[in-house]
Amino acid sequence: FMLFLVIYLLTLMGNLILLLVIRVDSCLCKPMYFFLGQLSFLDLCHSSVTVPKLLESLLSEKKTISVGGCMAQVFFVFSTGGTESCLLTVMAYDRYVAICSPLLYGQVMNRQLYIGLVWGSWGLAFLDALINILVALNLDFCDAQNIYHFSCELPSLYPLSCSDVSASFATLLCSSLLHFLGNFLLIFVSYVRILSTILAISSTTGRSKAFSTCSSHLTAVIFFYGSGLLHYLMPNSGVTEELVFSLQYSVITPMLNPLIYSLKNQEVKAAMRRMFRNHSLCFK
Repeated sequence: FMLFLVIYLLTLMGNLILLLVIRVDSCLCKPMYFFLGQLSFLDLCHSSVTVPKLLESLLSEKKTISVGGCMAQVFFVFSTGGTESCLLTVMAYDRYVAICSPLLYGQVMNRQLYIGLVWGSWGLAFLDALINILVALNLDFCDAQNIYHFSCELPSLYPLSCSDVSASFATLLCSSLLHFLGNFLLIFVSYVRILSTILAISSTTGRSKAFSTCSSHLTAVIFFYGSGLLHYLMPNSGVTEELVFSLQYSVITPMLNPLIYSLKNQEVKAAMRRMFRNHSLCFK
């Protein structure tokens, strides 16, 4: 309980500080940092869907959840995770425009476009989650069964169903291929173009500077998709492995994202120093 409580508090603190820095610092009024603020908000939501219930279960003797509560948790895990997947794709496109067409960046990534991309990410993810939940609500579940996971997820619910799960499984498979795998392919194509552009830069300093602008995002993508793909594409790896991958995907990654962006991004580190310096002067 203490371990997960500390992780959850660090997740809240790290993402809230990053949100605050992006909000108050005028030097971070760029599309890249608008997307980063949305990512921090998503990490707050994603961890808050699962961790509080996990903490309650660790303290209580009766570790139960209703079918309705479980389905609600599945919906919000899907919607926040799906939005984060779309947002990482949008951020990859932002880096692609910034590196491959730097002179047109301000014209292409205008306010109307980047706000529309964020709203589109939220809308697509909520629609995907809603479709999966509406199909899953037709399932009948047997009484007094255990979920061998930290949270409710559709793959972990199928063995508990007393009815045919083929429709729900097919819907989940199609949405995973179209939504998550589709986003991953778009990110991959973006980085192939980014890498080819960086390698074409003659200056070593220029190549290093160009790569540093997308290294934080690339690290976040590897953590998100690495843990997610291992968790969902290895269903027969055993209970212990599934729990570890589920834990990393829903608990560890939201805590690490603010660290990744604050430690590897010079502008964010400078903004944090300015904010803490200004606040320290206010208390003198």
